[in-house]
Amino acid sequence: MNILISILGTTLDQRGHKYGLNRWNTWRPSVALAMQEDLHFDRYFMIYPPDYERLMKKISEDIKTCSPSTEIIPEAIKMDNPWDFEEVYSKLYDFSQRHDFSSESDNYYIHITTGTHVAQICLFLLNESHHLPGKLIQTQPGESPEGSYNIIDLDLSRYDMLAKRFAIERENDLDFLKSGIATKNKQFNELIETIERVAIRSIEPILLTGPTGAGKSQLAKRIYELKKLNNQIKGEFVNVNCATLRGDQAMSVLFGHKKGSFTGALADRPGLLKKADGGILFLDEIGELGIDEQAMLLRAIEEKKFFPLGADVESESNFELICGTNRDLETAVSEGKFRADLLARINLWDFQLPGLADRREDIEPNLEYELKCFAEKSGKHITFNKEARAEFMHFALDPANSWRGNFRDLNAMITRMATLSSGGRIDEVIVRNEITRSNKNRRTSASDELLTKLLGDNYRSEYDEFDLCQLRKVVEVCRKSNSRAEAGKKLFAVSRIKRNSLNDSDRLGKYLEKFNLTFQQCKDI
Repeated sequence: MNILISILGTTLDQRGHKYGLNRWNTWRPSVALAMQEDLHFDRYFMIYPPDYERLMKKISEDIKTCSPSTEIIPEAIKMDNPWDFEEVYSKLYDFSQRHDFSSESDNYYIHITTGTHVAQICLFLLNESHHLPGKLIQTQPGESPEGSYNIIDLDLSRYDMLAKRFAIERENDLDFLKSGIATKNKQFNELIETIERVAIRSIEPILLTGPTGAGKSQLAKRIYELKKLNNQIKGEFVNVNCATLRGDQAMSVLFGHKKGSFTGALADRPGLLKKADGGILFLDEIGELGIDEQAMLLRAIEEKKFFPLGADVESESNFELICGTNRDLETAVSEGKFRADLLARINLWDFQLPGLADRREDIEPNLEYELKCFAEKSGKHITFNKEARAEFMHFALDPANSWRGNFRDLNAMITRMATLSSGGRIDEVIVRNEITRSNKNRRTSASDELLTKLLGDNYRSEYDEFDLCQLRKVVEVCRKSNSRAEAGKKLFAVSRIKRNSLNDSDRLGKYLEKFNLTFQQCKDI
């Protein structure tokens, strides 16, 4: 059985009626459907405004003239404002629920030519959601009064072209998030695909984790730009490094303050949360944020409200939040340094960005990206000669190169080499000098990292560089020795020969005590 659902055209269907028999020479969409030779309707649901009942009866008579076997089912629906989307959708939805349109043995057609544009849109939405199942049918005038029609089946495979266009658009979005870099690492590409779906579909906080230099800040900015391109946000991108915020300054920078709220508050300040209203707030290194600021941030996330320092009236800001950290926030929670409730709120979407050493296949495409960025900044097009490029890639792919600074290290190396290049070409000499420099810095960075673990973050302010140079070597020897005695023999070899040292092990132990260290601590680090 073929079943048609249509709205009476109070303008188009009325054409020609005042001319009597001449109306049959005029295209009237509701009647034209009954005049089609290759399409017959067994049941015809006609939705009409109660004020147009007379027209509905005339159109129904003409339909019966063209198709006597068609059963016409009039459905009067009163709409106070046929241009009000909420009312029209509600009334048509109620119509769909009053009838059983679920029979799989019947063929349903929904006519979307008549009625207001709002009604046509609502019929489309009800069809797409399967509240009114079947195919859409659209009619248009022609040389004869029956005109012509087109059937639109939203489930037909011939509409795969639309899906392909959406797929192309999505590929463009993924390419945009990757800054146009043709990355090859499977883990990273899958991560970006997930981030793209979340960025387009969600307004909930996003947490980007990973080592320093892995690209968290750049990715956060690209997410913002993608949302803006898709007209999802209109406000600014506000980037805040939480590691630089302390005490009243942190409260003031984030939440603003009123004049006179503390010493130095000479004027009102709206704060960066307010600045991010309608846009995205990126809190980089959020693990460094103080506990008091965390409490205020939690409320601002949940309620979009907060009190500036010294204010009696709340401020409002409807921002989206992206957070970045290289810390293990779960550990910070267990140590009492980070609020568990805030972590629960910001890690609905938690994405771990891999370091450069974990995606070495992406170094070469990023090499091209860095050269492109250098050209945009300097106005100079720089390339590698073939041999220099091969030598640099050999160094870059060497497992011994840990890329501790990740993309920041790569950017710095390319910038230095491009700056020193002559004639727009980076040659082997420049590459070798840069590799030598990098290896030296890598060794220094590794030893500094060891001292940080042994002495704490502020060790440089507590000890002279003269003492630290000596300590670095002592720690290096201890790590390569099996016992304190063995390490002492290596460190005091000349003294032992001259018999100036009676007990090398004790001497080493007393030296380490000056730094509150033991041999085992140095060995295990």
